[in-house]
Amino acid sequence: MRKLLIAANWKMYKTPTESTAFLTSFFPLIKNDTFAEIVLCPAMPCLPALVDAARAKPVFVGAQNMHWKNEGAFTGETSPVMLSAIGATHVLIGHSERRQYFNETDTTVNLKLKAALAHSLIPIVCVGEKLEEREAGLTRNVLELQTSIALEGIDSAIAAPIVFAYEPVWAIGTGRTATPEIAEDAHKIIRAQIGKSLTPALATSIRILYGGSVKPDNAKSLCCIGDIDGALVGGASLNPQSFAEIVHNAKP
Repeated sequence: MRKLLIAANWKMYKTPTESTAFLTSFFPLIKNDTFAEIVLCPAMPCLPALVDAARAKPVFVGAQNMHWKNEGAFTGETSPVMLSAIGATHVLIGHSERRQYFNETDTTVNLKLKAALAHSLIPIVCVGEKLEEREAGLTRNVLELQTSIALEGIDSAIAAPIVFAYEPVWAIGTGRTATPEIAEDAHKIIRAQIGKSLTPALATSIRILYGGSVKPDNAKSLCCIGDIDGALVGGASLNPQSFAEIVHNAKP
């Protein structure tokens, strides 16, 4: 049985004070929801404060991005060593906005995934097709390519912590959501490719989240599907009540 994972991507919102205030309001609402692993991914300046606030609570804190090198002359970047040192446990890799605005490629996703595993960070690897790719019938090609390159050279013996997130780019921040059937089909493609790139056993055990305009009113219909193991939530995760509703509604 794969444990549900519900992750909040706060993008470039919230100060450190606002981040800890969120947790103060949010934690009492979900403290009994032990069926799900909950991860908050704030902006980099908020990580230390939120890690401290989350200590002794069943809430994990992750980064939205990282470099694959341990150190170096990479102005503006954050290394996996730094994330581990401050107590981050998860890291988003290859989010569509990183690919769109900051030249993230399948190759750099692979490098970051290897670095995350080497430093015991749980990677949440984002894959997904653009609207024009879906309309051209290229969804399978895109998902198989992104997944296979991400997993290139990954040793199956250390791959168990990997999490994938299917985020149809056409549904992010647009209000459009993939139907449960569309999401399930995409997750099956990703899971099959994991089996080819790693092992059939890992394809069964690795979690795949859905991310694309997840809200309280669609969390149940999406997360109740067998191949969907939780959600990567953007805008609806900025409000503690809204995000708590998503967690509640995702309960099996």
